[in-house]
Amino acid sequence: MKKLLLLFTLILGVSVATNAQTKPAEFKFDKELNDFGKIPVNKAATIEFKFVNIGDQPLIISKVETTCGCTVPEYTQVPVKKGEAGTIKVTYNPTGAAMPFSKAITITSNAKTTTKVLYIKGETVTAPTK
Repeated sequence: MKKLLLLFTLILGVSVATNAQTKPAEFKFDKELNDFGKIPVNKAATIEFKFVNIGDQPLIISKVETTCGCTVPEYTQVPVKKGEAGTIKVTYNPTGAAMPFSKAITITSNAKTTTKVLYIKGETVTAPTK
């Protein structure tokens, strides 16, 4: 009985030690804010936020949400393995009056930091008349 208990304890200890050495998935973005500067009203602007998974586990993005319907995200749908890259592409469609804007893009994933926020900003301007 003592040998069985000792064996069980040893196996459990090795299992815990192995899991403790692996890092969960984690984002490392090139940048987390994009300033579009001045863009014409009714002309879409797009940016690709690039990231690398610096964790040991595959990174899985479950959803990407924006603060309004004028901002449309597209993102890597497959698990991103350790050391591999992915993207979150954001298209901003300005409508209405010329004015400054600031939008948040919220990413939910299995990463160590489960919720990550990216930002876009700029100013919409009226297009010059010809």
